[in-house]
Amino acid sequence: MREGWRWFGPDAGVSLDDVRQAGASDIVSALHHVPIGEVWTEAEVAARKNLIEETPPGRSPLRWSVVESIPIADRVKREGKVAAAEIEAWIASMESVARCGISTICYNFMPVVDWTRTQIDYVTATGSTAMRFDHRAFAAFELFVLQRDGVEAEYSEEDKREAAAAREQLGEDGLAEVARIITSALPGSTSDALTLPAFKERLRQYSGIDAARLRQHLIEFLEAVTPAAESLGVKLTLHPDDPPRPLLGLPRVASTEADYAALFDAVPSGSNGMCFCTGSLGVRADNDLVSIFRRFASRVHFVHLRSTRRESDSRSFHEAAHLDGDVDMIEVIKALVAEDRMRSPAQSLIYRPDHGQRMLTDLTRQSAPGYPAVGRLRGLAELRGVIRAVERLT
Repeated sequence: MREGWRWFGPDAGVSLDDVRQAGASDIVSALHHVPIGEVWTEAEVAARKNLIEETPPGRSPLRWSVVESIPIADRVKREGKVAAAEIEAWIASMESVARCGISTICYNFMPVVDWTRTQIDYVTATGSTAMRFDHRAFAAFELFVLQRDGVEAEYSEEDKREAAAAREQLGEDGLAEVARIITSALPGSTSDALTLPAFKERLRQYSGIDAARLRQHLIEFLEAVTPAAESLGVKLTLHPDDPPRPLLGLPRVASTEADYAALFDAVPSGSNGMCFCTGSLGVRADNDLVSIFRRFASRVHFVHLRSTRRESDSRSFHEAAHLDGDVDMIEVIKALVAEDRMRSPAQSLIYRPDHGQRMLTDLTRQSAPGYPAVGRLRGLAELRGVIRAVERLT
């Protein structure tokens, strides 16, 4: 298995030498500066690739192996194949990536919001900080700030009482911070940062789009792009929803084993693959991660390893240490190692330590929320140790 590391570019506070010192070999990156929906040019992709792969004398080489992510324009999610120009632009970006020798692309199909949290510096018992999704705070945002149409009917009376208590506890400034985190797009997001009025308008545009319709739009997107992916030798990997359940009255269609089975049945192309993210899928207690991986192993071309801890309210969770959350990481890694042994070196699984708690020098250092240096270094070291042990003992 090959060790990856998500890198947000030279201005993100974590350098390529940091990656080298962590021991990773494969870079996961994207052109985050290109607006959503615009074509990635071959020249820009090549410039980023050269920045990563032109190794200074005496330094360990790195390789840009995975693009995460080429954002899918919102209109595609709302209208499917009708958004032909936006789909063609996405294909053009994929072609630029492929011409530069990168053959794995991660993407998601979450409408309006990408991965969602309510807190980015939740203080843990060790003094490190983690990202958190607090359902009570999220409900307070929905009920008292966003106030979208029909929201009252979606929450029980008990939920409403807890949301009111959360609003009181957070105070005006705290609730405003929750709203900012939800609407402003977290690092690496493939959705737009929006003002509150624009956020409400974007939600309104999804009126009448249920899970069946959103899934059909995803299928239409895949039917359009997979022939090009096949011809280019590109593997597309769909990232799970995060959290893996409907939010803001919006459907989600990549949250469960059944969701992925429906997509693979509809578009059986070998280029239609999965990003196996243990953190996202692991939020749901009914997702059997080992079973999901084994069923779709041939479709898995990229892996995110992290763990979350569900709280007393099972709808709330925070980012745990990589080996300490609800994910049975040891059993997951056993399954990964068994699959990787059956692959050729060129097809070896690429995994990265996903997210990480801020600790030690991370606490006073610039880094993207969820992507500190030391916290991910700890995660990678723990995962590497388990992998080496499993490889030796099985």
